[in-house]
Amino acid sequence: MEKVNPISIVGAGPGAIDLLTIRALDRIKNADVLVWTDSLISPDIADLTTKNCEKFRTSSLTLEQILELLITKAKQGLKVVRLHDGDPCLYGAISEQICGLADEGLEVEVIPGISAYQATAAELQKELTIPGVVQTIVLSRTNGRTRVPESENLENLAKIGASLCLYLSARHIEDVQEQLLRHYQEDTPVAIAHRVTWQDQWLKIVPLKNLALESREKGLFRTTLYIISPALKLHNQRSNLYHESHKHLFRSK
Repeated sequence: MEKVNPISIVGAGPGAIDLLTIRALDRIKNADVLVWTDSLISPDIADLTTKNCEKFRTSSLTLEQILELLITKAKQGLKVVRLHDGDPCLYGAISEQICGLADEGLEVEVIPGISAYQATAAELQKELTIPGVVQTIVLSRTNGRTRVPESENLENLAKIGASLCLYLSARHIEDVQEQLLRHYQEDTPVAIAHRVTWQDQWLKIVPLKNLALESREKGLFRTTLYIISPALKLHNQRSNLYHESHKHLFRSK
């Protein structure tokens, strides 16, 4: 019987090749089989495999077809990589895949990737946690075909006033804006990030009151992230961490 290698569920990051982790790059380059989310991942990343690597696109496949493919190839003793966009632990639908693989006695490893909210903040050179302004980051989405729990509806999240990062919400942006304006000021800055770190990246900060208009004028409906946050304004608040009066384990005097 062939040795069965753990199936590698790998995060490809937001898009740019040089934002792959070293571990992710290693698994991709050494893969015998690459099962990849072709609708959301740059072909340049898929091309990092060897010429002998079998590649399977998943945009037209069901969960059952993906699982059958992963199981069959893994049981042949091949090194199988399931490549997801961004970080696979965030809206990656990996739980159902891991459960299906476990039913077949197959092990997995999960390799994180940089998420779009991190890449967006970096591109903007912004910190999303400013002392005295905002210290919480919320990652969520609005209701769509996949419903969110009632306790996590957008209005409840908006009440916090945190740095709110919304995925998978561009199709419903008018409703999103309406709900957010009930709790954020209309001039609250919102970063609109479309295909962030790709060559055709589009990134803009707009006031919340113009969010829907800007999104519709640009024709955004997928691969778009919104960050709603007072931290996106220019701030000069100083943290305690590096203040001369702040004592801690490594600075006792």
